[in-house]
Amino acid sequence: MKKTKMKQSIAALAMAAVVAVSLLGYGCGSKPASTAGGVSGDFTGTAKGFGGDVTVTLTLTDGKITGCTAEGADETKGVGSKAIEQLPAAIAESGSIAVDGVSTATITSNAIKEAAAAAITAAGLKPEDFQTAVENNAEPAEDSTVDTDIVIVGAGGAGMTAALTATSEGKSVVIVESQPVVGGNSVRATGGMNAGKTVYQDENEFAEGAGVEKTLKAAAEKYADNETITALAATVAEQWADYQANPTGYFDSVELMELDTMIGGKGVNDPALVETLCSNSADAIDWLDEQGITLHSVSSFGGASVKRIHRPVNAEGKTVSVGSYMIPLLEENCEKAGVQMMLNTTATEILTDDNGAAVGIKATGASGETITINAKAVVLTTGGFGANLDMVVEYKPELKGFMTTNAPGILGQGIKMAQAIGADTVDMDQIQIHPTVEANTAALITEGLRGDGAVLINAEGKRFIDEVGTRDVVSAAEIAQTGSYSWLVVDQAMVDASSVIQGYIKKGYTVTGETYEELGKAMGVDEAAFAETMNTWNGYVEAKNDPDFGRTSFANKLDTAPYYAIKVTAGVHHTMGGLKINTNTEVLNENGEVIPGLFAAGEVTGGVHGANRLGGNAVADFTVFGRIAGAAASKYAA
Repeated sequence: MKKTKMKQSIAALAMAAVVAVSLLGYGCGSKPASTAGGVSGDFTGTAKGFGGDVTVTLTLTDGKITGCTAEGADETKGVGSKAIEQLPAAIAESGSIAVDGVSTATITSNAIKEAAAAAITAAGLKPEDFQTAVENNAEPAEDSTVDTDIVIVGAGGAGMTAALTATSEGKSVVIVESQPVVGGNSVRATGGMNAGKTVYQDENEFAEGAGVEKTLKAAAEKYADNETITALAATVAEQWADYQANPTGYFDSVELMELDTMIGGKGVNDPALVETLCSNSADAIDWLDEQGITLHSVSSFGGASVKRIHRPVNAEGKTVSVGSYMIPLLEENCEKAGVQMMLNTTATEILTDDNGAAVGIKATGASGETITINAKAVVLTTGGFGANLDMVVEYKPELKGFMTTNAPGILGQGIKMAQAIGADTVDMDQIQIHPTVEANTAALITEGLRGDGAVLINAEGKRFIDEVGTRDVVSAAEIAQTGSYSWLVVDQAMVDASSVIQGYIKKGYTVTGETYEELGKAMGVDEAAFAETMNTWNGYVEAKNDPDFGRTSFANKLDTAPYYAIKVTAGVHHTMGGLKINTNTEVLNENGEVIPGLFAAGEVTGGVHGANRLGGNAVADFTVFGRIAGAAASKYAA
């Protein structure tokens, strides 16, 4: 069908590019580096990275590489920055530019190799003379055994949050991570964290009454037969009436956050898990403050009735991506807390005792050695299975051919290991596609742009949906458009307020124009129709009324030139299904019984988000349930 053909071609082009770079790095029949001419000195080359230019300086001594440094200030912190840290040493040590890249930072890794090749060319030498494949001649490490109180599988947001909570309880913790860097999907999160009824919401003027009314109407009209949603709506209606009688501060409540989450999940969610998520969200913001992680800037996001997503800002007050901000700080805090981090180590089995209780794991190290970790409790925080496209298609065949926004290690291993000892799963066929994935690179474009006022424009130059609707609704509408893509449009005022958008511009994702007509031409849409659409939209913003699609979240007019647009499409983003847990994060078996000693948090679990996850709830999920898992595992391991 037409909506998958485009995605298949994009995926094929991306794969072809990767293969081409790979062949460049491991050129057949290349000469050893030692045959190059006797050139000495420092030589510099530059290549395009993920965020901007990457510069490599090689030190050559008699025609051999003896030193290497790299710079790339705009590469994503915690992802591309890891390649910047790791690859130069490998190049210097091996004397070759055909070193293995960092799997989670392919674009930056390739840029480093390309920049190194340019530096060699600048020295008057041939890059192919320095492309000898580097063989790993290291002796395999010996099998080993580690004893600890708690072993955590997966070093993403949930895993590191659980580790910090457990170490604060005096427990020894080992984290096992299959990838060479920490972060998983968490480091790729761009928006922020939803939290209900915080003091930071009160810093905003309340103008979202229409959003509350819209949610209450949806609850009454679409979910009258859902007892949880009906009860929550009744409570919120009372709270809303009280607020209107005495409008003090910003209106939100735990119950309204629950209601939004349940409606967003189409009522499929586990109500107890939703209540746990929402009632602990404000406290989680405060806990993050204690970790040096500040999420105080509040804005709108898809599926939320009110401004609820809490985002980080930089020293200039500009919004930054939440994942690349949080993850390095969590990693730093884990190091300070004495957490033992075992990277490039893939868990393969959960160990159990005669009573079926989890008592550790087996894992495979970087050189193939077996590592046995004995523990009093096991916490699974391995993420979902969004990068395992075969597994995605197994549960949802209609997603065949879609690209994915997921990190390479998100393969469903944790789910499979737990199933092997009898764990139950829930909602495995509930897989979310995200409507704003950059059409050429599969890079995730944050939903925050739409929350801050951006609009989506189809191939005919027209809006086609309430841009801050839930992801499933917006994605479905986008797929139905000509070519199954759209353009995300912002103006210079939005650019000035967001380092995230500035990053997209540096990465070459945008087309631009000084007028609506110029931008329309750059987009390849009907210029007059696009200009009319934008002028009409600006009128809707001024009137705070969208008669076309019922949007209730308005920011500012998009009337500050120049204007920018990013071509976006839908991609596999989040797997809502996973291991079945209770509110104490204990994993349940197929009889609904607790598997002793086994806990899980984050995207590896199911039930929290139902049929559709709201943007901003993933960070809330891994923070809230990561803390609960760390505390529960600590209590169990006492």
